[in-house]
Formats: sequence, C-alpha cells, structure tokens
Amino acid sequence: MKKSEIVSIKNISVISLCFNDEIYIKKHIDNLSFADEIILIDNNSTDKSVLIAEELGVTILHQKDTKRADIIKSTIDSLKNNWVIVINTTDYLSEELINELTTEAHKQKTASSYFAGQTLFFFGKTIKYGVFLNKKKLLLFDKTRFSYSEVFNRYPPKKLTLFKNKINSFSYKNFEDFNSRLNLIRKEEALVLFQKNKKPNIYHFFMKPFFLFINQYFLKLGFINGREGFILAYISSFSVLKRYFMLWLLYRNMD
Repeated sequence: MKKSEIVSIKNISVISLCFNDEIYIKKHIDNLSFADEIILIDNNSTDKSVLIAEELGVTILHQKDTKRADIIKSTIDSLKNNWVIVINTTDYLSEELINELTTEAHKQKTASSYFAGQTLFFFGKTIKYGVFLNKKKLLLFDKTRFSYSEVFNRYPPKKLTLFKNKINSFSYKNFEDFNSRLNLIRKEEALVLFQKNKKPNIYHFFMKPFFLFINQYFLKLGFINGREGFILAYISSFSVLKRYFMLWLLYRNMD
C-alpha cells in the first residue's frame, strides 16, 4: 500500500492520550491522517497542547479528576468505528507500521487485537538495552471482540499477534518530564490498589523498588545505555516507591 493510499483508510478510530505535549502534537495528529476519527484525552495539560489540537480539528475530552482507565473505556464505547487504536501523543507510527495495521483492519479474517514493540527515545538517545527493549504494547483492536484494559500494556499475554514494525516512542523530553509522567501513572495505580483494599507494607516500600532497579539496570543490561540507562532505572524504581507512598496517604485521608 502506497502512502497516498493511506489517506483513504476510514474504518479506524484513534484515542490519543495527551499531557503537555505541545512540541509533538501537530506531528502526531498529522501522523494519524489515516483515521477518520481522532479523540484526544487530555490529562490537565498546562501548555498549548489542547489549543493546537483544537485548531487541527481534533475532538478533545478533558480527563480532570476521572481515572484514565475509566475515561478510555467510556470513550471506546462511543466511537463510531470498531477498530480502535489507543496511543500516546508522544508516539509516532512509521509508514510501514501504518500499512501493516490498515491492511489487517481491512482483511475479512483478522485477530481481535494486535501488539507492537517500541523503540524508545530518551533524552534524544535511542535506548538499545534494558527492560523496555522487549516491551509489547497493545496498538490495534476490535472493540466488538476485545475488551480493552490498560493491564495488557503492562502484562501482555504470551501468545499475541505482533506487528513486524515498532512504535517510535518519544515519551520523555527531559528528567522533569519523565518524573512527572511517571507520577501521574503511579497516582492512578495507587487509586486502583486503594479501591481493591490493597495495603502497602515493608516489602513495597523497600524491597520492590530495590529489586526493580537491579533488574532494570543490571539484569536487563540497562547500564550499557550509559547515563540514560541509570536515569531510567533510578526514576522507575523510585516511582514505584512513590506509588505505595501515595497509597499509604490514601488510607490516611491525606493528599
């Protein structure tokens, strides 16, 4: 399928997740020109992300205090197409990957869901080693046959249909951006654990973050990435500690 033919693909809806992504938003939306429905869910951005998206004609939903998983699920139910992509505004799909997913979406017999690997760019550097290398992300699914859950992005099933090409992920612009994005994720996770009556203990505060760092930095060879590998491992493990600290605060009615 040629690039000029991609524009005519009109049976895919996209949910794009945004947080202070004004430097990526235009390129990201242009990248999604193959879809005839784009819904941007904004998580309280303080930059010009929403303004730029509105000027480009994208439908905006404001997350506010709603849990991300809840607003994603309700949005999926309201989409006009059965084929759905849930993606971050910091993600970019190559022409080859777009050709793959649009071709699959038009076959008579298809899988109910498709995953893709990720090429992570961190501080402008391609991360070639570490735990992120083998991560698989849910990219495309048929909402009539597959029930979306964010858990699939953290723990994908062993048997899955995988695209050959990877998502280019420019998830973190700098140290503060990486830390703030992880804080949002960990806060959501703490709320979920609180609703499930899970209580933090010594293992969660001390052992789990430590083992996460050892696994990511040493066992998964993150140290070969140099400074960036250490930053990824350190902030990831520290953010897990913050998840359980936030959970601890919830049990004490503290913000």
